[in-house]
Amino acid sequence: MQISAKLRLATIAAATTAVMSTATLFGANAQETYRIGYAISKTGPAAPGAATSTIPNYEMWVKEINDAGGLQVGDKKLPIEVVEYDDRSSSEEAVRAIERLINQDKVDFILSPWGTGLNLAVAPILDRAGYAHLAGTAVTDKAPQLAKRWTNSYWLLGTGEQYAVELAKFLEGLKADGKINDKVAMIAVADGFGIELSKAGREALEDRDFDLVYDKTYPLGSQDLATIVNDIKALGADTFVAFSYPPGTLGLTEQSRVLGFNPKVFYAGVGTAFPLYKNRFGDNAEGVVSLGGASEDDPKIADYIKRHVEFAEREPDRWASIVNWATLQSLQQAIERAGTTDREAINAELAKGGFDTILGTYKPGDQTFWQVGQWQNGKFVGLAPTDMEGAAELVFPKPEWKAAQ
Repeated sequence: MQISAKLRLATIAAATTAVMSTATLFGANAQETYRIGYAISKTGPAAPGAATSTIPNYEMWVKEINDAGGLQVGDKKLPIEVVEYDDRSSSEEAVRAIERLINQDKVDFILSPWGTGLNLAVAPILDRAGYAHLAGTAVTDKAPQLAKRWTNSYWLLGTGEQYAVELAKFLEGLKADGKINDKVAMIAVADGFGIELSKAGREALEDRDFDLVYDKTYPLGSQDLATIVNDIKALGADTFVAFSYPPGTLGLTEQSRVLGFNPKVFYAGVGTAFPLYKNRFGDNAEGVVSLGGASEDDPKIADYIKRHVEFAEREPDRWASIVNWATLQSLQQAIERAGTTDREAINAELAKGGFDTILGTYKPGDQTFWQVGQWQNGKFVGLAPTDMEGAAELVFPKPEWKAAQ
């Protein structure tokens, strides 16, 4: 087994970082720290997503807690110590790493990997070992059933159906107003995320009398999708929908610009709400629609973004990052409310909810976030559900592509 492993000991004193030997970790002083492990995609096609939505949040959370002296557990504060592995964007590697965290490293808590497929792969292992599973970057229609099967699992980004229905409702309104025709071209990454979203999207669009003039998948990791764009361009669809992962999202946007494919509604998938999308495409991001969104008029959201920029020297994405941070806040409060490192006690507190977070009073899994958003004036704002406070109006039609910047 070749897993790139890195053991990081977070700050124990205010200005001191100590590196502990394996013997110390498993010795009498082990419970002088609270040991958190995770397997995350440092390399491979999932790495851009992990580096945006997950890793900075995990690292900032650990630093902020340790800078404050650690987690309050009963009458003592326990600094957080981290054991981390690179899952290399592979389900097999993720499973091996999680098993190692459980059986060899014997960590107190395990944070989730990035992406739907990897979370689905490790979920049964975490359940068997009694670890809560806070799946902060997984979208699956199986979420309700999985939560019942694995009672300590939380599928935080909801179901593909939720996103697909919100998008279809949005498009239905535009069609009813005579702004778009009934033709939709849809593609999806051939991964759990793309397959489930496209299935839900297909049903939601057909239920609203849309004509799917293109409906295909593409391989995970593909960036050269010019042939697909050319095929779709000739079909006369006013709406383009891509349930894509970051490599495909970036490739589709660039190739659509180069080939002059500019439908009235251009919906790209995961990665659109990332700051790297705005940084790469500049003014060409304007009007692009995707999953997620944020209302930066909320002072809690604005403060989180400010701290993230100060820590990571880049902005968080305006979707999973926010949900991830609210969940980490919930985990901290669950541990402190339990007053113990006992996993069952912490799991019981997580199940109760009622945590004070940037999403308000929260229980992991609450659907209190935007499902459709759009780049407007350099910010990725929330559009739907339209009854959420702070919902923006759709910029329509999508502006023409500008020359490369």
